Amino acid sequence: MQSIGDAVVTTDAFGRIQYLNPVAESLLGCSEASAQGVLLEEVFRIVHETTREKVKNPIEQALQENRIVSLANHTVLITGRDQEIAIQDSAAPIRNREGQVIGAVMVFHDVTQNRLLSRQLSWQATHDALTGLVNRQEFERRVEQALHLAKLDYQVYALCYLDLDHFKIVNDTCGHVAGDELLRQITVLLQEKVRKTDTLARFGGDEFGLLLSQCTLEEALRVANNLLSCVQEFRFVWQEQVFSIGVSIGLVRIDTNSESLAEIISTADAACYTAKNRGRNRVYVAQTDDQERLQQRGQMQWVGRISQALESDWFCLYVQRIAAITPTEQNGDHYEVLLRLRDEQGKLVLPMAFIPAAERYNLMHLIDRWVIRTLFSNWTRVVDNKKSIYAINLSGSSINDDRFIDFLHEQFTLHPISPQHICFEITETVAIANLLKARQFIQKLQRMGCRFALDDFGAGMSSFAYLKSLPIDYLKIDGSFIRNIVENPVDNAIVTAITRISSVMGIQTIAEFVENDAILERIKALGIDYAQGYGIAVPRPLGKI
Repeated sequence: MQSIGDAVVTTDAFGRIQYLNPVAESLLGCSEASAQGVLLEEVFRIVHETTREKVKNPIEQALQENRIVSLANHTVLITGRDQEIAIQDSAAPIRNREGQVIGAVMVFHDVTQNRLLSRQLSWQATHDALTGLVNRQEFERRVEQALHLAKLDYQVYALCYLDLDHFKIVNDTCGHVAGDELLRQITVLLQEKVRKTDTLARFGGDEFGLLLSQCTLEEALRVANNLLSCVQEFRFVWQEQVFSIGVSIGLVRIDTNSESLAEIISTADAACYTAKNRGRNRVYVAQTDDQERLQQRGQMQWVGRISQALESDWFCLYVQRIAAITPTEQNGDHYEVLLRLRDEQGKLVLPMAFIPAAERYNLMHLIDRWVIRTLFSNWTRVVDNKKSIYAINLSGSSINDDRFIDFLHEQFTLHPISPQHICFEITETVAIANLLKARQFIQKLQRMGCRFALDDFGAGMSSFAYLKSLPIDYLKIDGSFIRNIVENPVDNAIVTAITRISSVMGIQTIAEFVENDAILERIKALGIDYAQGYGIAVPRPLGKI
């Protein structure tokens, strides 16, 4: 007992100390000689680490109950030098040969470091490391608890789903270090505006959750608008650059009529998404008969179907011919690869039914990869003309995916396809959303030998200044200008301008929505290089051109 690493104390049947080993002397802060005959509780002061309430002496309890006793996990020892040590111990009665209790022995040891590590691990499991806020898992546990109390005691809560509006600009412009600092500063800002009884959480990225305790919808709306104002007035400064940051907030009440945790979170998320769609930097309160929310719920239901479609090969590829209409452009066939989905009943589903959901829930990069793998693996079977060019649509997710280029290299390695036969298309809106990234992306693909087309030009924030920044091979003029080009002189003038400038820049033009001979003759007269539309060819399954 003199040599072991644990502290050992023995007492007589009345709880008076008879023996201390060296470790016990060190932890208690007294010598064996000075403690001899002293009641244990005089030198062994123990309290609960949180409540500070006195904990019952384990030796006294062991003597009274004639059994082995262990301390609770949250016990700390206050030493003779008034230091606090987290301890773990057990006490047992000592019996003579006749079985009579003649004393007790207690063994305890310092677990301060272990308990500190345990607290750290517990904190990390429930909190976001960057901001110190509770994480999504812990937040949802508290919402679940609030939902239970709302149904049990008719208590009222409210939940806010917050999404920063211009976080990506800071992250892309100044880097992740600046983005992290912005999130920390926003956290401090938001914490100053909420009560201690409320729960502010970070879900990840630039998304936050706020659970307002004992709060009516009207009061919650005031809180949400207050948060909106303070974020709107906030200016983030980084290396002499100043950024304005907005926030979109979805608000939903939690009461006895609320259905489930999943329903509450998805409703608040959908309300936040609606706030973004309506112009950002605003609060949107979810209503039970909210059509936009119902539409959002419909998108959420698509998520599972899209994942199932990817696993079960419910997707299929169609192609639509793009015809060369100028004498100099007769060098092989051009096709656009189109995506379709066959539902559980085998019916064909057009992309606009599921693409918004795929974009909203970050599934587009998986769809893009499926399209490329499927086309490439069927290439030798479906491509007859060695001069054919196949155009594949890419989403903004793929452009922002740093691993996409490696994936494409891998596909070209696996399949005997020359990159010159592949043209990638991105929409004008996607390109302009991140002009620098788009330009770098296009240049990398062109260095591989691929071609590039800018789709839907004219439909969004079209600008020839943007066009100068993008090294594209083809420009697809949006069909909204082509459809009425014969009857509408304004559309005719716009298409004429786009065609002339593209020609000067060495960019070939493709007219979409060419649906009849009159349109075809007009665009030929304007000098457009290619035509696409139902007047040229209808989409057909891949391999059945």
